[in-house]
Amino acid sequence: MFSKFLSLKPERRNAILNAALKEFARKGYDEASTNVIAKEAGISKPLMFHYVNNKKDFFLSLYDYCLEVLEREYFSQINLDEKDIFQRLRQTCLLKIQLMQKHPWIFDFTRVAVYTDSEVVKDELAKRRKMVETSLYERFYGDIDTSCFRSELDAEKSKQLIFWAVGGYANQILEQFKSADVLEFDFEKIRNEFDGYLNELRKAFYK
Repeated sequence: MFSKFLSLKPERRNAILNAALKEFARKGYDEASTNVIAKEAGISKPLMFHYVNNKKDFFLSLYDYCLEVLEREYFSQINLDEKDIFQRLRQTCLLKIQLMQKHPWIFDFTRVAVYTDSEVVKDELAKRRKMVETSLYERFYGDIDTSCFRSELDAEKSKQLIFWAVGGYANQILEQFKSADVLEFDFEKIRNEFDGYLNELRKAFYK
C-alpha cells in the first residue's frame, strides 16, 4: 500500500510525511485530521489518499516506515564499541539532530504511536511492539565504562546527571527544529557548541 507513496519525488513525499508526523504526534491518532495533513503538505485530500489509501493504513504504514528509518539512520549508526559516556552521548545526540533536520517530528510520532490508547490502531501496534527494544537505555548505555569517573563520585548517579545535562541541551536544540526553518541551522556550529559543553562536563566528572 505504501509503495505508491514511497515512489513520489522526495520533495513531495517528505512534505506529506512531515505533515503527517507532526499532526499525529501533536494530536494522537483519533484527533489527528487528514484535512490538516493534506493542507500542510500542500496537496488535495483526494490526491493524498490516492497515495496512502486511508487514515488507519497511513498511520500504521507511517509507523513501520519510521522504524525502518530510525534503525537505518540512527540506531545502526551508533558505535557500541565506544564505551566512553561522553563519546556515546555525542554520537546519539548528533545523529538525532541530523535525522530531525529531515524529519523534525519522527521521534515524537513513534513515542505517541507506541503509547497510543486508540481502539482503532492499538491492537495492530501491539503486534509491532516486539520489533522495538523494550529498553533502549540498556541497549545503548548499559555497558558504559565508569573507570574514568573521579573515585569520590557515585558512578551511577554521575551517569544520570550527565544524561540529564546532555539531554537538556539536546532537547533544547531539537525543539527548535519543530518551530523554525531547519535550513537555517548550522550543524557545524551546533556540533562545536555541543563539544564545548561535553568538555566542561568531562572536567567535572572525570579524573
